[in-house]
Amino acid sequence: MILGRVVGLFGVRGWIKVFSYTDPREAVLQYKGWMLGKNEQWQPVKVAEGKRQGKSVIARLEGVDNREAAEVLVGKEIRVSKESMPEPDEGQYYWSDLIGLKVVHRDGTELGKIDYMLETGANDVMVLKGEKERLIPFVVDRVVLNVDLAAGQVDVDWEWD
Repeated sequence: MILGRVVGLFGVRGWIKVFSYTDPREAVLQYKGWMLGKNEQWQPVKVAEGKRQGKSVIARLEGVDNREAAEVLVGKEIRVSKESMPEPDEGQYYWSDLIGLKVVHRDGTELGKIDYMLETGANDVMVLKGEKERLIPFVVDRVVLNVDLAAGQVDVDWEWD
C-alpha cells in the first residue's frame, strides 16, 4: 500500500519532507517496513525518527545523514505491505481496494471503473473512466449503496448527465 511520497528536503542533516496519505498525517511514521521507490524499483528503509512539522511530516532515515543523500529520495513513494495495515472498519475502504472496481447505477447502467480517488475535504470522490469521465461522491449509505470487493463492483444512486 502506498502511504505517501517524499516531496522535499528539510535542513542539511538528511531529513526529508513527506506528503502523507494517512489520517492523521503523522500516522505514516508508525508503520514499519517502509519501502521507497517507484514502479518495480523498491528498497527497504528504516525510519530513525520523525515528527509533524506544521502541515508537513518530516523524517530522518537510517543511513541518510546529509542533504545530498536525501536529495536522491525526492519523488519516491512510500509503501508498506498490505499485511501490515489494519483492517478497515465497517463501511470504510482503502482507496487502493476501490481502484479498478466497476461502478453500476441502481438501474443497472454501468457508469465506468474507478480510475482514482480524490479527497475534497467534504467527502471523497470516485473518478470514473468509461464512455466519459465522471466524478461521483463516495458517501456510504447516501450515494454508495453497496461495495462488493469480491465481485469488483460498487453500486450507486447518483443522477448523472
